[in-house]
Amino acid sequence: MIHAPLLKRLVLICIGMFAFAFALVPLYDVFCDVTGLNGKPSLEQAEQSTQIVQNRDVGVSFTTHAQSGAPFEVKSKEYSVVVKPGAMREVMFSAKNNSNLDKVMQAVPSVSPGKAAKYLHKIACFCFDQQPLKAGEELEFKLLFYVDTALPSDIEELTLSYTVFDISEQLVASNN
Repeated sequence: MIHAPLLKRLVLICIGMFAFAFALVPLYDVFCDVTGLNGKPSLEQAEQSTQIVQNRDVGVSFTTHAQSGAPFEVKSKEYSVVVKPGAMREVMFSAKNNSNLDKVMQAVPSVSPGKAAKYLHKIACFCFDQQPLKAGEELEFKLLFYVDTALPSDIEELTLSYTVFDISEQLVASNN
């Protein structure tokens, strides 16, 4: 049959596409490790530090943005801070619901460079919980964190980025 070779190729292509899709997540993790992108910090509350490194400064910058279509405006009161590893630092964030409906937001943190994510410890963070905001309401949230004293010496600056999502509809759907 003349179509048998074509059929074999198409089946092999389908198997190859499936294998590639299956391997994509581990490949993405390797890519992120190599490039330092997509640092995923722990969402668990950390213990307080007891040791401070006085002879080292680390710059920590903050960025925020809302998911496309989310009615939130979130910003840090300070664009960046300088911390001593092990020293506790507090930074305030404000969040405003710009819609005329009550909404619930969830902040998802990311640290760059990615290898620094495990060295940034949050004691208190608005990302730990869902944050309900009434229509037009503006609230302030506290971030209490420290940079681990074991932070590699080649990392002098890191960025803590928050992406804010509107999870109101998901909560309604899960309650029904």
